Amino acid sequence: MSSGRIYDGFVPGRHLIDAYGNGGFRFAEMSHRGSILALPSGVVAWPVTSMAELTAASLAPIFGEGSELELLLFGTGLDIAAFPASLRAQIREAGIGLDVMQTGAAARTYNILLAENRKVGAALIAVP
Repeated sequence: MSSGRIYDGFVPGRHLIDAYGNGGFRFAEMSHRGSILALPSGVVAWPVTSMAELTAASLAPIFGEGSELELLLFGTGLDIAAFPASLRAQIREAGIGLDVMQTGAAARTYNILLAENRKVGAALIAVP
């Protein structure tokens, strides 16, 4: 993430996604190359670049949000992709709703729900 300030891959607070594409995202007056988790606690760099890389460990930060997160929007990239059933079950067991869609749709929906002050988060795989 860059804006002349160093954030060590984490920006605290809830931020709208200003733009996406070209391999990254713009938010909080910064640009980040790569995938992100936009959670109630903040936005964090996320090393997942495709659905094939999705693991329980890569979703761990989501479970740390507790009752602040009720719905997770999952952006799968340019194409919609199946979400692994075992990981879907873990999210459900944590009491978190899950909606899987293309990254662009997930980013736009996240902004709308965030503006409504909903307890929403987004896991967004970067798109070219």
